[in-house]
Amino acid sequence: MPVSDRIARFRQLHESGCFVIPNPWDAGSARLLAQFGFKALATTSSGFAWSQGRQDNHVSVDETLAHLRLIASSVDVPVNADFEDGFAVEPAGVARNVTMAVTTGIAGLSIEDSTGDAASPLYDFALSVERVRAARQAIDASGTGVVLTARSEGFIAGRPNLEETVGRLTAYAVAGADCLYAPGIRTKQEIETVVKAVAPKPVNVLVGAAFTTVEELGGLGVRRISVGGALARAAWGGFLEAAREIAEKGTFTAFGRAVPFADLDRAFLSSGARR
Repeated sequence: MPVSDRIARFRQLHESGCFVIPNPWDAGSARLLAQFGFKALATTSSGFAWSQGRQDNHVSVDETLAHLRLIASSVDVPVNADFEDGFAVEPAGVARNVTMAVTTGIAGLSIEDSTGDAASPLYDFALSVERVRAARQAIDASGTGVVLTARSEGFIAGRPNLEETVGRLTAYAVAGADCLYAPGIRTKQEIETVVKAVAPKPVNVLVGAAFTTVEELGGLGVRRISVGGALARAAWGGFLEAAREIAEKGTFTAFGRAVPFADLDRAFLSSGARR
């Protein structure tokens, strides 16, 4: 499917209903998720960083751009990019990097307002709004129509203030964000408040634990559900369980819960040439 068609399809998904956009961290996990029938996928900065042996937010913009090209070219469904804070502080830098990102084959990208500084975890309000506006202008200048998601990170960055979060998200909507996202909100009241505040624009909710269901979130008016690094954590959980058993007990019983070799090999049957 041409990139333009994927972008159009991604925009259409945001118009009604509720869809899950799971987060692969490499080409293999992306292909398997697409085989499950998910209508779109999203990258995860944490999942990708861990696969490189690094902490979240410790991957360069060039490495991220290469990763986006890989994931987008591995599947035939729209891919949203976790583009962190745009890999820049000032709006001009955000715009420059977004301009490069929209050439990678992605159908959407997100820009967040967290700084990584525990003492001042969120960018100043006015600067944050200008950063979103800069991303919007870069996308518009590209003519691609890539979907822009603006994230307010207070609930996961040590500043869980619903009033502030709503104020930021509504300002980001005015600045040109197509979709709004406040990772960390999880109560019915928090979610309903955000959905109503930015309506009719769609809202993404992060689910990293079993606190809700797709049906429940759809009933609250949520349009999009992502899982961030949770699938990567689940995969690492199985790996670490098996490795720890070998290291500590010298036994191999965890392998009995592994996916059969033939099943995985069959899943990738048409995804690569025989060496």
